[in-house]
Amino acid sequence: MMRLRLKTDLRTLIALLAIISIVITLANAMYATWRVQRMVLIDNTLEANRAYAAKLANTSEIFFQLAQSQLHYSANLLAQDFDNPRLLQQEVDRLRTQTSSFNSVAVVDASGVVKAISPESLMLKGMKLSSTSSREALSQRQPLVSQPSISASNNLIVFVSWPVRRSDGHYLGYVGGSIYLKKKSILNTLLGEQFYRDGTNVYVLDSHNQVLYHQNPQRVGSYLPTMLTGDRRQQSSGSMQLTLPGDEPQLAGYALVPTTGWMVVALKPTAVTLEPVAGLLMRVLKHSVPFALLTLLVAVLLARLIALPLWSLARKASLMDVQGVEKEIGTVRAWYFEAAQVKRALLTGIGLMQDKIGRLKSEVQTDPLTELLNRRGLGIMLDYFRSLQQPFAVLALDIDHFKRVNDNWGHDVGDEVIRQVAQSLRRNARHSDVVCRSGGEEFLMILPDTALDEAEKLAQRIRRSMAEMPIGEVGHITLSIGVARWSGDSQPLERVLKQADAALYQAKGAGRNCVMIAKS
Repeated sequence: MMRLRLKTDLRTLIALLAIISIVITLANAMYATWRVQRMVLIDNTLEANRAYAAKLANTSEIFFQLAQSQLHYSANLLAQDFDNPRLLQQEVDRLRTQTSSFNSVAVVDASGVVKAISPESLMLKGMKLSSTSSREALSQRQPLVSQPSISASNNLIVFVSWPVRRSDGHYLGYVGGSIYLKKKSILNTLLGEQFYRDGTNVYVLDSHNQVLYHQNPQRVGSYLPTMLTGDRRQQSSGSMQLTLPGDEPQLAGYALVPTTGWMVVALKPTAVTLEPVAGLLMRVLKHSVPFALLTLLVAVLLARLIALPLWSLARKASLMDVQGVEKEIGTVRAWYFEAAQVKRALLTGIGLMQDKIGRLKSEVQTDPLTELLNRRGLGIMLDYFRSLQQPFAVLALDIDHFKRVNDNWGHDVGDEVIRQVAQSLRRNARHSDVVCRSGGEEFLMILPDTALDEAEKLAQRIRRSMAEMPIGEVGHITLSIGVARWSGDSQPLERVLKQADAALYQAKGAGRNCVMIAKS
C-alpha cells in the first residue's frame, strides 16, 4: 500500500499535462508575437528609411536641376558679352546672393583663367585654376556636376558648371558654382532640416563611398566600406539590413540622385528599432497570465473529476480477493467510456477469477492429443462471452474422409493427421481466437467481434492452407467448414452452434472441401 501511495496518480498527471500545455502555449504565443512584431518593425523601418532616402534624393535632384537651370540662364546671358568684366562680376554676385544655391560662383575662360568670382575675398580672379573639377569642366565642355574635390581655397566642394558658348557654338569657358561639403551650405540645410530624430542617420555618398553629408560634420570626407553592390546601384531605391565594420547591425534605406550619381542612405540601428518589442511582450504577458491561471484552475478541477472514478476503481482492484468487493465496484459512478470499460472488466474479471478462471488452466479443459481446448474448456469460454455479451463468429470444421485414413494407415497416422490439422488451425488463428477440438476429427473456432464475411475469408484461407499442405504418407487432406455468428443478444448460444453444424453438413453434402454460411 505504501508503494502505491508513492506513485503519481492520474489527477496529478492530468494537472501536470495541463500546466505543461499552458506553459508551452503561452511560450509559443510570446515567441510568435516577438517574431511577428520584430518582423513588422524591421519591415516598416526598412520601408520608412527607403521612403525617407528617396525623398531626400528627390529633394537633392530638384536642387541640382534648379542650380543647373540658373547656371544655364547665366551662361546664355554671359555669352552675349563675355569680355565685359562688369557684366561678369554682376552675374556671379547675383548668382551667389540671390538664390543662396552656391557658396561661391566663378566665370572661367576656355584657358582656365578666372575672369570673375564671388565672393572676391577668395582672391582667385586672374588666376588659372588647376583643380580637378575645373579641368573636368574644360575638357568635357558640357553641363557637369563634378566629383567631390579639394578647391583652390582648400575646401571640400562639389562644383556645378555650365558651358558658355556664343551663338555660333564657339566655346568661351564656363560659369560654375561651388557647394561646400564641410561648411554651411544650402545642401546641408536641405538635408539637415529633414532628418528623423529617432536614431536615424543620413549619409550622402559619392560613387567611391566618400561621405558628402552626415549630421556629424567630422564624418564628411571620410570613406565607408562598400555598403551596396553594383546590382543594387542599378535600382533607383531599395532597402537592406547591413552591419558596418565596428558598428551594430543597421536597417538601411537608399536612393540614387540621378544627376550626380550620389546615393542617399538612411540608417537606423536594429536595436533601436526593436526597443518597443520588450514592452509589447510585457503587455501581452500581463493580459495572458490571468486567463492562463483561470485555465489552469479549470484543468485541475477537471483532472479531479476525470481521475475520481479510475482512482476509486484502482483502490477496489487491490481488494479483488475480498468477498463482496464486486458490490462496492458496482457503486462506483463511471461516467465516461474508459472508466465504464474498466469497471466492466473488473466485474468480469472478478467473476471469472472466483468461478471459472481456475478451471480454464486445468488439464480437464485441454485435449491431450492436440493441446487445444476440449468441449469443457469451450463451454467455459462460451459462458465468458455470454457474460460479456460479446458477439463472435464460429467455425465448425471437419476432416473429410477421415475414416479412410484410419482404415488405410492406422490410428497412429490418424492421430498425426489430427495433430497437423490442430497446428494449422492454431497458425491461422488470431491471438484473440479460441480453437477447440470438439471431438474425433471435428474442431470449433470462436472468433470474437468478427463479422460473417471476415469469418468466411478466414475459413477459406484455412481450407486452402490445409488442402495445399502435405501430411506424410497420407498426402493431402481437405476440410469442410460451416460458419455462423452470434450477435451477443438474447439468442441462445446452443442455437448458433447448431447453425454452424448444419452449415458444416451442408458443406459435406455439397461435395466437401468447401465453406458454407449458416442461414439465420
